[in-house]
Amino acid sequence: MSKKKVAVVLSGAGVYDGAEIHESVITLLALDRQDAEVQIFAPDILQMHVVNHLTGQPTDESRNVLVESARIARGDIKDLAEANIKDFDAVIFPGGFGVAKNLCDFAVKGLDCSVNPVVENFVTEGLKAGKVMGFVCIAPALLAKIAGQIDLHPDITIGTDESTAAAVEQFGAHHVNCLVKDFVIDEKNKIVTTPAYMLGQRISEVAEGIEKLVNAVLELC
Repeated sequence: MSKKKVAVVLSGAGVYDGAEIHESVITLLALDRQDAEVQIFAPDILQMHVVNHLTGQPTDESRNVLVESARIARGDIKDLAEANIKDFDAVIFPGGFGVAKNLCDFAVKGLDCSVNPVVENFVTEGLKAGKVMGFVCIAPALLAKIAGQIDLHPDITIGTDESTAAAVEQFGAHHVNCLVKDFVIDEKNKIVTTPAYMLGQRISEVAEGIEKLVNAVLELC
């Protein structure tokens, strides 16, 4: 049986201004354990801002999302603008504030948010092509925004946070409450979501949910 080809899209490196590193590494590890063929991508754009992860405070630095994501990818990463959805069986977006600050501006503008055009185009093409897609942590909010614009209304989860759940419902998705070690699967739309650090307190419980998501994504391919 041929290997499943999976695109993993990152949003920087660090929970407060980029991709959540635990979630990203767990995703990549779970995919490797299933012998999937993985290509990591990130958009070649500036971060919304840079946060000192020791203090939690913004700094005056400027950093690039692709360059920062390359840290997690050990340099093996491509610009998302070069990605062709037809080359992949599935796509997974780990979470982190970078999803809501860099890939879109949901963290700042909420319901009035907009999505980076390269990200929006890639996800839209994936949805229209019926590709299997996995979204972790806050990333389902990004999905909900994009899906609603093409009249898709998937079942998704961001855990149990009422305000974020209300937002994704406003975007047109159907929110399902879910515990950190579990996941929600929308078989019709081939979408899998899990709360991860939207709920998780321990890396082990976050890992359990993400590993289940990865397995479900690959089974849907």
